[in-house]
Amino acid sequence: MEIVETLNKTLLLNNRGQNKACLLDIEIYKNIAFSYSQVENSVAVLSDMQFNKSYIFTSKTALELGLNFKENPTVINSIWEEEILKKIHPDDKIKKYVHELRFFKLLEAMEPEERSGFSVVSKMKVKDKDGIFRFILHRMFYFYSPYNSKLRFALCLYNIAVDQSQLLSSEFLIINSVKGEVLMEDKLNYKNILSQRELEVLKFVGEGFTSKEIADFLSISINTVSRHRQNILEKLKVKNSIKAFNDSFSKVI
Repeated sequence: MEIVETLNKTLLLNNRGQNKACLLDIEIYKNIAFSYSQVENSVAVLSDMQFNKSYIFTSKTALELGLNFKENPTVINSIWEEEILKKIHPDDKIKKYVHELRFFKLLEAMEPEERSGFSVVSKMKVKDKDGIFRFILHRMFYFYSPYNSKLRFALCLYNIAVDQSQLLSSEFLIINSVKGEVLMEDKLNYKNILSQRELEVLKFVGEGFTSKEIADFLSISINTVSRHRQNILEKLKVKNSIKAFNDSFSKVI
């Protein structure tokens, strides 16, 4: 998936060529993830950016979502919990990746001592054990190393949302938990902004297809695909948002 590849480059390459080693004790953070999974009945995913590995701690919520991890924790050689991600509604999955890249760039621009006050809070549609889309609450926290100021761990928590009203829409927020404020919210309704063809292109991009493959699927030229990508950037107002974020996002779209 192109978006995932861009995030991999941004998150993982960020930790290479360090002058100082990260001395954070992973067992402490594994215990934090395990505690969330037990106390809140969360599916807790601790991703280690330094070693490109994740630890998935499960609870009964995992069974409700049709996730059957045989071990607790389940260890995977990736920072992406693919078994969970493939259940997310395609529209929400694209926004999730874009929003998390924005979050990373935002924190990278902050002073190290300020970063711990911010997190991602999202409400997304995920298929449950019966194949029905239900809202889940997703929270994400970053842990930076005080030894080299690099991002070391990401903790993602997944819970089934209390309010399942079909009148609700998905939400993607960056919050300041110290002040109890919403710092940033993705309010864009892609379906109201993009044309049908642009939505088709964006969907294929989110599924990881190249421009040539997209052109073949839609029976259009590669130049037309490139033009659609440029239009998507402009319509979603990405090019005029945080510059650092745009530099990476433009590689995705």
